[in-house]
Order: sequence, then C-alpha cells, then structure tokens
Amino acid sequence: MSAMLVASDLSKSYEDRTVLAHVDLAVDPGHRVGLVGENGVGKSTLLRLIAGVEDPDSGSVDRPVRLGYLHQEAPYRHDAVVGDVIDAALADVRALTAELEAAAAAVDAAPDDARDAAAARYAAVLVRAEAADVWGADVRVARTLAGLDVADLGRDRRIAFMSGGQRTRLGLAALLIRQPEALVLDEPTNHLDDGAAEFLADALRALPGAVLFASHDRVFLQEVATEIVDLDPTREATAAGRTATTWYGGGYRDYLTAKAKERRAWQAQYEAEQEELATLRESVRVRARQVGHEREMTDRNKMAYGKRGDRVEGQVSRRVRNARTRLETLEAEQVPRPPVPLRFTPPSGRALKPGPDGEAPVVLEVRRGVVQGRLDLLAAGQGRLRVRAGDRLLVTGTNGAGKSTLLHVLAGDIPLTSGSLHRADGVEVALLEQDLHLAGEKRSPRELLTLMAGARASDRVRDFGLVAARDLNRRIGDLSVGQRRRVVLAMIVMHSPHVLLLDEPTNHLSLTLAEELMEALEGWPGAVVVASHDRWLRRRWKGTKVHLPPQGTGR
Repeated sequence: MSAMLVASDLSKSYEDRTVLAHVDLAVDPGHRVGLVGENGVGKSTLLRLIAGVEDPDSGSVDRPVRLGYLHQEAPYRHDAVVGDVIDAALADVRALTAELEAAAAAVDAAPDDARDAAAARYAAVLVRAEAADVWGADVRVARTLAGLDVADLGRDRRIAFMSGGQRTRLGLAALLIRQPEALVLDEPTNHLDDGAAEFLADALRALPGAVLFASHDRVFLQEVATEIVDLDPTREATAAGRTATTWYGGGYRDYLTAKAKERRAWQAQYEAEQEELATLRESVRVRARQVGHEREMTDRNKMAYGKRGDRVEGQVSRRVRNARTRLETLEAEQVPRPPVPLRFTPPSGRALKPGPDGEAPVVLEVRRGVVQGRLDLLAAGQGRLRVRAGDRLLVTGTNGAGKSTLLHVLAGDIPLTSGSLHRADGVEVALLEQDLHLAGEKRSPRELLTLMAGARASDRVRDFGLVAARDLNRRIGDLSVGQRRRVVLAMIVMHSPHVLLLDEPTNHLSLTLAEELMEALEGWPGAVVVASHDRWLRRRWKGTKVHLPPQGTGR
C-alpha cells in the first residue's frame, strides 16, 4: 500500500543562484533516508520540492497522495485549537472507517448476482483500513501526544498562544496520527527532548512507508536512517553542472567510516598527483635543455651528427612533448587539495603558573554563585565550580536550568547576584554564544578577521573551510545564522584563548564541521566548558559532567 518517493532531474534556482541542478532521488517503501550536507547546499529546498510545497524549475516528482510533510512553521489558522489539528489528522481514518462500514452494509444488502462484487470491494477497503490501523487510531492519538509531550495542552488550547516548540511537536504528532504513505521531514528533532526524540525514532522505524528526512541530530541519524544521502559540493558531478548525491548504506557511524576512507583516498591521490606534477615539471625543464639545437656541437660530433644526431634530438623532443602533454592534462584535471581539518592553536597569551605541587593551575572559579531567577549553583550542588587548565567540562540540563547563564558568568558578561568569580591573572576567555547578535553587522568576515588576527587570517580560515571564499567579502548581517556562527568560530580560532566557553557549539554547523570541532577540542591544551543538548556529543564526552536541575527544584 506504500508508494515510493521519486525525484527525477530536479533543478531549482532563486534569482541568479542555482541551488539544485539535475537531482535524482528515489526512496523505497520501508526505507528511511537521511539527507545531509554542508549549510546552504540545498537540503531544505530539495525536501520542499519533493513534498510539493514548491515547484521545481525543471524535472518531476512522483509522490503518493497521502504524503506527510513537516513544515518548519506549521500552517495553522490563527483561531485553530489543538482539537482541530487532531481531528484533521484523523479525517482520513474516519473517512476510511465510514467507507468500510458502507462497504459492509453493501455486502449485506447486495442481491446474489452482485454479492461477489460487493465482497471484493469490501475486501479492498478492509486491506486499506488495516494498513491505516483504523481500529487503533484512538490509542495511537493518546500514545503519540504523550510521547511528544503535548498531551497536557488540552483540545481547546489556541495554537496561536503556543510556543514554537509546542507547535512543532503538535505538527509531528499530527503526522504520526495520520499514518501517511510517505513522510518528508526537515529537522524533525528540533524542540524535542531526549525522550520525545527516542519516541519519534521508534515511531518512524515502525512505519511501512518511505521516509526522507534532513537532520543535524547524529544520534537520530544513527537510530533511524537505513541509508544516508550526502549532497556533497566537492564531488565531480558538481564540476559537471550537477548537484552530487552520494549514497551511503547504514546509519551515521557507517557514514562516518565511509567518509573517513574517502578522505584518506582523496589525500593519497592528491599527494600522488602533486609528486607526479613535480616530476613532470622537472622532466620538461631538464629534457628541453637536452634537445640538440640548444647545445653547441663539438668538432668530433659534427661528422657523426647526420647519422645519429637527428635521431637523438628527435627522441628527446618527443619525450619533452609527451611530458608537456601529460603535465598540461594533469594540471587541468588534478584533484583539489583536501580541506585542512579544523585545529586550534595552543593558547597564545602569557604562560600560566602551575598550581601547588605542579598541578594544573585554576583558571576560573565560581563560589556560591547565584544569578537571581536564572542560576543557583548552591541549589545544583555546586558550592564551588572550579576550572583548571586543560579541563573538559560539559554542562547539561533542561531549558531554563541556567546553562547559558553559567557560561556568561564565566566569561564575565553577567554579574553574580551573590557569590564570587575568580579569574587567574593573564587568563584569556572566549565565548561562542548560542544566540548571535550580528544580524545588523555591516562589516565583512574578512574585515573582522583582519582586524583581529592580521591580513593572512582569512587564508587560514579558508583552509579550515570555516568561511567559504564567496562569503568572505559579504556583509555579515546578510549571512545565514549558520554562516554567521562559522565567522564567530573563526574569530575564536584566531584568538587562541586559554579557556573556550561553547554554548550549543554544534547548532547550525554541518555534520563534518561538528565532528572536526569536537576532534579539535580533544587535542587542544586549553580548558573547555561546553553547554549542549547534542545527544551525540553528550554520549561521547570524555571529560567531567555537571548537571543543572530546573530552577526551583533543589539539588
């Protein structure tokens, strides 16, 4: 009963910018395909085209009639209430129930000569009803609303008065209640806590239809995806005017393994080609000097020149031409240099004095810290929070527990209502904020980086892939949230502080950059304090963990 999602030769441009070019994609029933790629590569655009929300410039999409699409902002009426959304989600089920009842009544009322046809129709409707699980609809409603933490909203709750997170979770619940033949989801775990994300993963694994989703949630990709498609701008197809779509079987770990293998092969090919290029250039230079007309003949060679000189010079000339041809071909077709993995340089400020007995010095310390209404370390069981050089500290907790406030206190941006903050002499601190305030910034990334770290800073940033060359001279205020976050991260890399304070560091970053960031932090000698909801980061964290309970709940 499930249908495939099939995109054929899709292309889409906005003004003078081509976002997608000649994309082919097919998702079979029972398959759950995770869509990944760099920021701005066109993932959300592709999902909108496949869902039918936007029309492609060219190409076509085959989709089932009963397709579900998770809007980033659900299109509900201003006066709609929760009950309206649930009733709309159940409309297909209710209609199917009524159709089944009518088909059953038709069988009972049919004369003998029409009974077989009526029974066949009833059987066909029954198959559809069983596939849609019409008898379990009410149980499914209750289970789904509870699993996505919207059961307590009440049927009369106005959607206009709900938070963005509540609206997103309600939209997800409506899709799961509906049980469509195929699902298209854009960042479905946004606004979900761990329990709700796990419930969604279980629900999607149980669906018989095709599922296509884009996500930065690495745990979700690992738990849900049967395949991963990477919209990779470094692929050869991109140079040929097509958007490259590379398929990887399995979940996120399998994807990482395959990408690492590709990266090693890319590096090996690049090094081999550079070595061959150097050899060819030297060969052309040396052999060109060996051609006869470039040397003066001795008297002894003049008599024999006609016999063997022409032949020798011809052989050398052919070798020079062959080498030059190969050199020109390789220079035109050589693979580009692989991006340099992100790395932090050691802290560049004054050296810190070791503590007593040679132990790592304390760089930051908060004692009995309280920010009225926002943070209470005493209630969290942290009368003293101490950060030493080289420490790795992960701060966890629900929204409103005070994670961001704690990082701002450590940075010196927010004063304590009571308690004290101590920073060691000469310690430099850098904070990557969760919410950046750069929407009105008129300067370009190049200007800020040059101001901070000199004229060559932008070259180093390009090497790491933090800021694309096309964005270096654009106004920062015109960049996307993800692009602005990369600029700030680049400034921090240039700064090389003693302490890094990172608030939700993987938000709005591509999977590749998120992995590189965490790997770079592992080998960095400075102190790191991270606040994050990222389940993949939290599960792989190797340092100390501090959990902040919700405000007012005690230790």
